[in-house]
This record gives sequence, C-alpha cells and structure tokens, in this order.
Amino acid sequence: MREYYEKKVVPLLMKEFGYKNPMQVPKLVKIVLNMGVGEATQNIRILDAAVEELALIAGQRPVIRRAKKSIAAFKLRAGMPIGCKVTLRRDRMYDFFDRLVNFALPRVRDFKGVSDEAFDGRGNYTLGIKEHIIFPEIDYDKIDKVKGMNITFVTTAKTDEEGKSLLEKLGLPFRR
Repeated sequence: MREYYEKKVVPLLMKEFGYKNPMQVPKLVKIVLNMGVGEATQNIRILDAAVEELALIAGQRPVIRRAKKSIAAFKLRAGMPIGCKVTLRRDRMYDFFDRLVNFALPRVRDFKGVSDEAFDGRGNYTLGIKEHIIFPEIDYDKIDKVKGMNITFVTTAKTDEEGKSLLEKLGLPFRR
C-alpha cells in the first residue's frame, strides 16, 4: 500500500493540486482506532473482551483509556476504565488501511460508501463503525456483544479537499 501511494498517488496529487515538490503532497500520518465501552463501569469483563478484539483487529495491543472526570449520572468515577485505543503508524497503518478498504467495508450491510462530511477542517477524517464484526479477524461465535468503534485517519493535508482527495485515491469509497 505504501508503494502504491509513492508510485501512483503522489504523482496524481501533484498534478491535481499543482505541487512543485513531492514533499508537499499530503500523506497519511497515523490511524487511530478507538473503542468506547461505557458498560465497563458495571462489568469489567466487557472491557477485557474489547481489548482482545481490538488487538486482533489492529495487530497491536491497545491502551486502556480511563475517565478524566467523575460523572454521577453515569455512575462514573475519575480513573475508571471506559475504553481502549490503538495508534497505528507506518507499515501496520498501511496494512490496516488495505484490510479496511478491501475486506471489512464491503462486509457492511447495505454499504453505499462512507460519508464525506466527517472531515475536521484540517484534512483529518473520522469514520464510525457500528459493528466491529465486519473485520474477518473477529470470530463471530466467540463475541458476547457487538461493539462500535471510531477510526480516525490523520493526514498532513491542510484542507478537507486535499484530505478527501488523498483518501479517495488510496481507495476509501466515498458516497457519490
């Protein structure tokens, strides 16, 4: 995937945006996978399962995220574990991107493409997935609860237009 980016995508983006130097071309810096598990306040085993499943999906051990503040309405105390996240860079990032685009997203029910409205204004894109079972690494029989996750693509693009063009050329299917 990295080779494809360097050989095919960089020249296309240089031509499209009129860059004079290949170093100006936006690139993918990291992919952050985040799984919030609010039910972990009641049952810690749910968080353990989420950590194992995210490790299978990412190929890297996730970090457990803890609550920053206490919120009485949610029965939440500061320091309680409430989710997990993984940051992928370099080869693992490109491997994950390839698996996401070619294997996982086509398995989503009634998939028509991802929304192009989830850019943050600086060229970064966040994709929400409702069911983590779309990844082929997850054994459907062993999961106890279907969980959602957020996938954030962090790029060096200055604008949303550049970021969208980069992700589109890498193969992320946007809705028409």
